[in-house]
Amino acid sequence: MKILLFICGEGLGHTSRCLALGKEFLAAGHEVNFGAYGYSKELVKKTGYSVWEIHPEIRLIGETGTFDIGKSIKESLNNLSPAGFRQLLKLVEALKPDVVLSDGYYSGILAARSKNVPVYFIGHQFNMEEFFQKKGPLLRAAGTLVRRFYNYIFSSVDGIIVPDYPLPYSVNRRNFTISRDLNANIFFSGPLIRRRYREVEAKPCRHPNVLSTIGAFGYRAAIFRKVLEAAKLDPDIHYTFISGPGIDPKKFPEIPDNVEFTGFTDNPFPYYRGSDLVITAGGHGTIMESLAFGLPVLSFPDEKHTEQENNATVLEEEGYGKRMSYLTRQEVILTCIREVLEEEQYRRKTRRLKELSEKLDGPAAVRKLLEEQLENRSHIKK
Repeated sequence: MKILLFICGEGLGHTSRCLALGKEFLAAGHEVNFGAYGYSKELVKKTGYSVWEIHPEIRLIGETGTFDIGKSIKESLNNLSPAGFRQLLKLVEALKPDVVLSDGYYSGILAARSKNVPVYFIGHQFNMEEFFQKKGPLLRAAGTLVRRFYNYIFSSVDGIIVPDYPLPYSVNRRNFTISRDLNANIFFSGPLIRRRYREVEAKPCRHPNVLSTIGAFGYRAAIFRKVLEAAKLDPDIHYTFISGPGIDPKKFPEIPDNVEFTGFTDNPFPYYRGSDLVITAGGHGTIMESLAFGLPVLSFPDEKHTEQENNATVLEEEGYGKRMSYLTRQEVILTCIREVLEEEQYRRKTRRLKELSEKLDGPAAVRKLLEEQLENRSHIKK
């Protein structure tokens, strides 16, 4: 089976789960090619996989912890490129894949459809119109158009793969508003994680250890500053800070002895294995990785980023962690850290999710799904 994976490069979660799929497909003897851009492309290339440059599509803009939908739309529209779409068509023609998987990259779906190649959408956000609510008449009108476009996309693909726990455990369930007519095409795979818990050796850490991560957006540096101040209040709790590509750890002076800065790493899994709690933004990918390793999460969602806010709300509702805020004071952050570390109920619930993730084995589940469906197609053609 020849597989072409298109990756949205906004945030590293899309890339990480596609790398998990690539690893699984290659191990099973299938041929895999990636289409990516920006740091996502560099990470795929660094991993050693075959990757092709594609044109950027959606751009997310924000500052001081607040997501700006207006600027994001403007920047995304500026990225529209007929030449970029023609490039996608040529890539599909040249590689002749048996199936296309498109993780949040919608142009790839349109290109595959135009070439009559089976195509599957990978995504965790299905109520994008929430971004446009209460934003004024122009943005509400834009939201209507966006909803129509996504409904077309969802109804045109051969299947929708949701890289989350199946209901009722799904973290993204508040972001899952999709027509019931498409239920037969929806597949909850479980988390798509590059390294399984039992495959990873823990990074040696002093315990309790809090792992603080930041994505590629520089405005999330506010999380670093708040958590760093909280760390200074209790030297008996240890911290590991992993920064994203947009953060320079040297900008943070007066680092206490109980804090270790690692800089950016594309292999966070030993740190997950060696930690007791994760502090992160509200991105779906890092939350899935944390829960798959049995770790409670303190989530600082970007303000006005509805998807992230919904993810963080579910974490708190289900007792997998707490929803935090960029306005939360460091004294309160420390209180929340202590509560989650000390109360066994959090660990008990996330341990169950770790066990469930191991049983589901998301990458293998997706591989088997595609193998079965493509085999059925070949029988029908005969």
